[in-house]
Parts: sequence; C-alpha cells; structure tokens
Amino acid sequence: MPFTSPEPVLKTLLGNYTNTLPLKNGDLKPSGFSFEFADVKVPNRAFKRVVREQEFDVAELAMVTCLQAIAYNKPYAMIPAVIGAGRYQHHCLVYNAERQTLRVGQLKGKRIGIRAHAQTTVTWVRGILWDDYGVALDDVNWVTMEDGHLAEFPDPTHIIRAPEGRTMVDMLLSGELDAAIIGTDLPDDPRLQPVLPDPHAAAQAWSLRNQTVPINHMVMVRKDMFQHRPDIVTQIYQLLAQSKARAERDKSAAVDLTPFGVEANRKALEVLIRNATDQKLLPRPLTVDEIFEDFYKSCRLGPFNKS
Repeated sequence: MPFTSPEPVLKTLLGNYTNTLPLKNGDLKPSGFSFEFADVKVPNRAFKRVVREQEFDVAELAMVTCLQAIAYNKPYAMIPAVIGAGRYQHHCLVYNAERQTLRVGQLKGKRIGIRAHAQTTVTWVRGILWDDYGVALDDVNWVTMEDGHLAEFPDPTHIIRAPEGRTMVDMLLSGELDAAIIGTDLPDDPRLQPVLPDPHAAAQAWSLRNQTVPINHMVMVRKDMFQHRPDIVTQIYQLLAQSKARAERDKSAAVDLTPFGVEANRKALEVLIRNATDQKLLPRPLTVDEIFEDFYKSCRLGPFNKS
C-alpha cells in the first residue's frame, strides 16, 4: 500500500458496533485519506486474513491475537483503542443444567469446549479460574473447535479437537462436553447456566480487585504507516475516539468497558499478558510499553503520548 500517495485508501476491518457506527456510517470523515471498510458481518471470522495474509491496513483484532501478532513479528502495531460492545467474562463459562449441576470446584478432569486455544475470552476465563478458584490450566481437558488465528501457533499436542461439523452447544447439550466457554455466540437457552456462582457479582468483585475491565478487541495498523504517515495513525485514533464519544454522549455508564489510551488500559493489559504468558500462548514475554512502542514514537501530540 503506497501510504505516501496523496490520498491513500486504507482497507479496513471494523465491526458494526455502537461505538464504531458514527465513523462507519460517514458521520465522521477522515482528512487526507479514506477508509475502505470490508463487508464482513462477523469480524472475528476475518482475523486470520489479517495475521496470515496481511490483507488489511487497519483492523480490529482480539487482544490475544494482537499480542501474538507482536510476539511473532507480524507487520502490525497497536493503537490503544478498545472497540466492540465490551463485556465481563465470568458468565461465559456454562454447563448444561438439564444433565447435571456443575460447580467450579468440580471442574478438574472435566471436558471444556472452547472455540480456539488462544481465544481472548478463553484466556480471560482461564486466568479467572486460576487466580480466583485455583483451577489450573492442566486440571481440565480442553476441546477446541478450530485453529487459532496465527499459523505459527498450532494447538499443543494435549489439546483435543472436536469432530468436524460439531458445535460447542451441540456437544454440551448431548453430554459430550461438561462445560464450554462461549462469548458472543452464547445462546439464550435456559439449559445453559453459568458455572461460576453469581457471575455478575463475581465480575464486579474481579474488576474492583484488579482495578480494570477485561478488554476484548483493539485496533492494529500496519507498521509502515507508523513510519511513513504518523499523521494518519494519529487521525485514526482520534476518529475512533470521536466515534466512541459520539455514540456515548447520551448515555451514562458506571464503568467504561471500552477504554481508550495506554494508561487507561495498562492494568488490563498487564493482567492479560500475565495470563497469556502463564498459559504459554506467547513465544516470548511482552510489556505494555513494548506493544505501544510504535504508537509512542509516531503519535507525539500531547494526549497521545502515553495517554
């Protein structure tokens, strides 16, 4: 992509969320460049195209995929813009109440379904299980439904792959899985009940204790754009921040689940990096300052410098 051209067109992967629609529907317009938004209804189905094929110039990615992309030296760098609906994760670990009652103290030796081994929601929930309930990664038999986003990170040999064509919900209802971690695809089915007791209260307590929220998706931009067109990178960040502000101007939220800025996300990232490291999802250790190194160097305008 010739970022030095007068009016570059940036191929962009960005979901249709409340906090992105003001940008995507044209209420906010960039100056000196334009976005070409990909027609992708479910962004996470295109994440492999970002990290394996480098198809996009600007892309939302799941947090663990962002960290892996940096650790495996993919040609992308992060900007501290959390997007999406934002949610806590405690309710995502569910069991089939029609077949059994399953409590967190009974998870050892159970078969738990997950979409992918390095899925961000899974990483958060496994960290919660270890930190707060003493359930270790190796205490559970993990069953994946698909490969991870990065080709460099295949499933470890001890991970079980579900039969092709099956879904976690099907396997949960049939009794082939004891529990499953399901994020945005969690159906409204009264048979699927949370394993963690009072997940809403547990999530609030977790957030208070860790002084953060479990962020899920951030935005990555091609590294060469940071080098050749830092003005565009800065404007991308500003436009995303303005889109979020416009979407939220008539709402009052007690907790911001999609924070912007390095410092606003530092504690969440420190916890997530620790979780990903403990779960052996990264080939090398990372720090918060390292993952935003390109952002620090390129976006020097006041509030963008470590804000």
